[in-house]
Amino acid sequence: MNEWKNYPKERLCLLKDECRRKYDEFKALGIKLDMSRGKPSPDVLDLSNALLEAPASYICEDGTDARNYGTPTGIPECRRLFGELLGIAPEQIIVGNNASLQLMHDILGRLYFFGTLGERPWKDLERVRFLCPSPGYDRHFAVSEDFGAEMITVPMTENGPDMDIVERLVSEDESVKGIWCVPLYSNPQGIVYSDETVERLAAMKTKAKDFRIFWDNAYGVHHIYEEHSIANILDAARRNGNEDRIYYFFSTSKITFPGGGIGMVASSPTNITEQQARINIQTIGYDKLAQLRAVQFLKSPSNIRAHMRKIGDMLRPKFDIVTDTLERELGGTGLVSWMRPKGGYFVAVDTLEGCAKAVVAMAKEAGTVLTGAGATFPYGKDPRDTNIRIAPTFPSTEDLQKAMDLFCLCVKMVSIDKFLSEQEDAE
Repeated sequence: MNEWKNYPKERLCLLKDECRRKYDEFKALGIKLDMSRGKPSPDVLDLSNALLEAPASYICEDGTDARNYGTPTGIPECRRLFGELLGIAPEQIIVGNNASLQLMHDILGRLYFFGTLGERPWKDLERVRFLCPSPGYDRHFAVSEDFGAEMITVPMTENGPDMDIVERLVSEDESVKGIWCVPLYSNPQGIVYSDETVERLAAMKTKAKDFRIFWDNAYGVHHIYEEHSIANILDAARRNGNEDRIYYFFSTSKITFPGGGIGMVASSPTNITEQQARINIQTIGYDKLAQLRAVQFLKSPSNIRAHMRKIGDMLRPKFDIVTDTLERELGGTGLVSWMRPKGGYFVAVDTLEGCAKAVVAMAKEAGTVLTGAGATFPYGKDPRDTNIRIAPTFPSTEDLQKAMDLFCLCVKMVSIDKFLSEQEDAE
């Protein structure tokens, strides 16, 4: 390893001057690029433009006119399509509007205000705690924080959350009421939960009777290099007598249009009945026209997979730019580590300790906005200040290459300053 931390002060100073010159050249280019969120690019969105056409028919298979009121759990053909795609009984699915995040917020709110299956509402409890595998998805953490739940960081491993820690916490503390999970191509690391992890989550003993797993399978069909699958958490929970434990979420946000797609939640028959009673009060029906358009466009699981292969072909060069540039510019330096994801939407990079915020700030000064350092941890606080989420999906390949060249340059500059400071302290 040609690690830079072993370089003498004179060599580090020469490298710093060279990097500063290149950085000033980047600033002179006037780049303005926002890579803070994982958004589909316009050419990916164009693949679904047929959704903008009027449905071939407004009448659903059960005779419902999609233009009218009713069907709060979703039209039957849409529930069946999701069920066939994900291996879930259609009657255990509720189809909502475009954001599965809204369904997560709604369900968590109902747990707080009404409780579940005879248990006390969470708002009446002295303390509610949520397990947050990290690095993780900032919007999950924001939902927990919105309701005042205390968040507990659980480290991620190559197989998912550290299950030894999870099992210990849920078994000894009744205030631990839930856990957030992105099981396939986790946000941001791209980790795939192992079958063992899924089984342990489904089978573990919890002190809280109303402990719930918020299972956000956001990237369930978002393969880029290789197709992976995960064990069915609903089946595993049912085998272990814990079928009420799971709320399973999925959406078409990154399949078709984030602003005009559909989301769903699946759970046990008992939970679905309970949720349906609340939904019947909240709304007379979600957007059935969006559901009908989706079914008529996507048609079948095989067509969905074919559609996603097209998207994967469009995203692969972008992910290659990120990982190839990291390898070319930073491989062997000891300045960063990263994982090459097989699918999903992000690449996670870990800098030297105490450097992530400075790297993100330096990139922003030169015109490239990245996801805020710390965003992948509860309360926006990365305890080691190392993790940075790269979102390569929206920019053009040309802009992305510029952004990655700049990113690597910022990593070098911040790291050199760290090494020089350490050397000065040691003198």
